[in-house]
Amino acid sequence: MPSDGIIVRVSGVHKFFTRGSEQVDVLNDLNLEVPEGEFLALMGPSGSGKTTLLNLIAGLDRPSQGEVRVGGQLISKMSESQLARWRTRNIGFVFQFYHLLPVMTAYENVELPLLLLPLSAAQRRRQVLTTLELVGLTNRDRHRPGQLSGGQQQRVGIARAIVTDPSLIVADEPTGDLDAKSADEILDLLCELREAMQKTILLVTHDARAAQRAHRIQYLDKGKLVSTEIELPRAS
Repeated sequence: MPSDGIIVRVSGVHKFFTRGSEQVDVLNDLNLEVPEGEFLALMGPSGSGKTTLLNLIAGLDRPSQGEVRVGGQLISKMSESQLARWRTRNIGFVFQFYHLLPVMTAYENVELPLLLLPLSAAQRRRQVLTTLELVGLTNRDRHRPGQLSGGQQQRVGIARAIVTDPSLIVADEPTGDLDAKSADEILDLLCELREAMQKTILLVTHDARAAQRAHRIQYLDKGKLVSTEIELPRAS
């Protein structure tokens, strides 16, 4: 970790795609710093570049120009194999639609990332059971996704995200497929885990109620950070 406590540093990032002879700009000269342990929400309209920025920080994509550093490492210059190893140890992913394997139990879905690490079966079992306990699903470990509610499936997704003890959790619309009660429970859980495990969380959301849980909100529009101080409707 850098001595200044900044876990994510995005510097002069430009991201574009080519569509035939046309260049489509997604992010434009974007700069962002995220301190270790912060819960940051990224908001903005569809097509504003939120998910693209999240993918760059998570090492799923590369900038066309500029640099992305996470934990002091220049991930924007890593090879694909280096990035794959780095993501396994450093990034936990939480998705809107859970991305659980339907033929596997909750236990097996959570165990999957650990299979990429040099751990014994006993070590994997200990980490999976500890993590399922953290998310309140010890009594659902042998259930398959189809036997679980949406909120329970997202808890499995969060358990899978944190089982390798990553430094950074990236969550792309994690409450977007949930009812209000389940969404609040998932946000409560993310806040509790951040407090208990001192994780840094980056949340992409359209939901103002979800964004209220963050320490800070960054608003993107047309590939630029246009505001860091936006007014949100208060939860009733």
